[in-house]
Amino acid sequence: MLQKKKYEDMRSCWEFGEAEECRRGLMYGMGYSKEEIDRPLIGVVNSWNEYNPGHVHLDKVAERVKQGVREAGGLPLEVMTTGICDGMVLKDPKYIEVPSRNSIADQVEMTVEGNFFDGMVLLCTCDSIVPGYLMACARLDIPAIIVTGGYMPLGIHKGKEVVHIHAQDKVGAAAKGMIDMDVYNGLIEQSWGICGGCTSMTTANSMCMIAEALGMTLPNNSSTCAVSSQLYLMAYKAGKQIMNLVDEGITARQIITEAAVKNAIKIDMAVAGSTNLILHIPAIANEAGLGHIQWWRYFDEASNQVPLLSHLAPSGDKYSVKDFDLAGGMTALMKNMETILDTSVMTVTGKTMAENIKDAKVYLPDVIRTLDNPVMTEPGIGVLYGNLAPEGAMIKIAAVPANLMTYKGKAKVFNSLDESLEALRNGKIQPGDACVVRFLGMKARFGTTAFTFQEELKGHPELFNSCAIITDGRFSGGTSGLSVGYVSPEAALGGPLGVIEDGDEISIDIPNRNITLCISDEELNDRLSKFHWEFPANNYHRFLRLFVKNVGSMAQGCVWDC
Repeated sequence: MLQKKKYEDMRSCWEFGEAEECRRGLMYGMGYSKEEIDRPLIGVVNSWNEYNPGHVHLDKVAERVKQGVREAGGLPLEVMTTGICDGMVLKDPKYIEVPSRNSIADQVEMTVEGNFFDGMVLLCTCDSIVPGYLMACARLDIPAIIVTGGYMPLGIHKGKEVVHIHAQDKVGAAAKGMIDMDVYNGLIEQSWGICGGCTSMTTANSMCMIAEALGMTLPNNSSTCAVSSQLYLMAYKAGKQIMNLVDEGITARQIITEAAVKNAIKIDMAVAGSTNLILHIPAIANEAGLGHIQWWRYFDEASNQVPLLSHLAPSGDKYSVKDFDLAGGMTALMKNMETILDTSVMTVTGKTMAENIKDAKVYLPDVIRTLDNPVMTEPGIGVLYGNLAPEGAMIKIAAVPANLMTYKGKAKVFNSLDESLEALRNGKIQPGDACVVRFLGMKARFGTTAFTFQEELKGHPELFNSCAIITDGRFSGGTSGLSVGYVSPEAALGGPLGVIEDGDEISIDIPNRNITLCISDEELNDRLSKFHWEFPANNYHRFLRLFVKNVGSMAQGCVWDC
């Protein structure tokens, strides 16, 4: 059923509310005809801007969407939201990219609800914009299609195609004078393409693939190049297809179901997607009314069930997202996984996943492997539970040294990343220490990564091979060692991590997925009852203060706690 009123010539104005008549008059005032106003109104929600390379081309993509909407009988109305690129923002101390996700979902809600659109096509590519848009789709539950902006074409340096991650990897070497600066500067200047999501399985391309895995994009949208003619054809088709969804009453929550979310998590495991997906997928599920499910526990189950089928950079060094595209793209991967996916789920095509992938083919079998010939079968991640992490904590299992799969050590507690780095550099960390780096979570520090500490620890083999890192901060895809991250609830939310004291014993048992603070329940409860943490609000502007005031648990996706 359409949300807007249909106006008929024979009715008198007094039958309508003043606000509705004002709205109709304003649209006439902008030059729209009665025929256009009587059409279904389709919001073309765009995150285009001139500063985000993943989104700089979306103005042109939007034109094709709007053409499709018009030809199918709708009235397209383009509206804009924020679109921040993770690669273009400062990471610390005012790390704003991940918090922007919740604001983006709110912006879509305000614009689409306020304008009573009948459906929406949402254009996005990068990091937190894609999950923000998916959260909004689930929240509003109207007909919706995501159009992702495609992967970035590879750069060319000295006659060879290069993946940007190989230039990023040289930053540390350049800082230490270990690489020729002409070579380094050439890589930095020539490794990125003109537009699209950076050409590796970092958050942007990972989230585009998850949007397709959820059924919210047209087939192979997530594995299409940003400069390909196919992207513009998909945009046109999306504009036409949104009208079918409106006519048939197919809304976002009919697509973003429990089965679809489980499919997405399995596909995440098959491509070793960004670790940020453990925050974004639960957030989307929460907005779809599926917050009662322990999604982190399902990540652990899927990690044990689903082997790695496509080993793309940065975790793999041989293939990029371009190779994944050449191999057949997302539909080819789904085809190889169809025996472990629920292919009966509905998608924005109006057809099931099974119907979408029935003719898919794999053209490069080493890039997209089969279930019986995977890249590796070891579980990529595990979720630890215990009195130290009642809601869970993440560990990259394959990267843990064999001698640390079970561990006990004395806590050495640091209340900031700077504190931990200073202690390491001054020789205050001893072999076997349990290095607790806290107040880095979403509420305390907007999800600051503890990766810097982990990387410096790696430079001390006697520490790296004997110590644990336990943090409520995030890690990256390059995480290694006994590094436990995303401890939830985080310290700032009153989680047990906040009451660990120097010298407390901590036990980690990865095979049994357990992490324990070795004190009595009475002692733990006493400490928690006395715990108090105050956010240093004076150090930050209003948006980040508002975010901290309202953000909830990482295990629930860091959605608003209200």
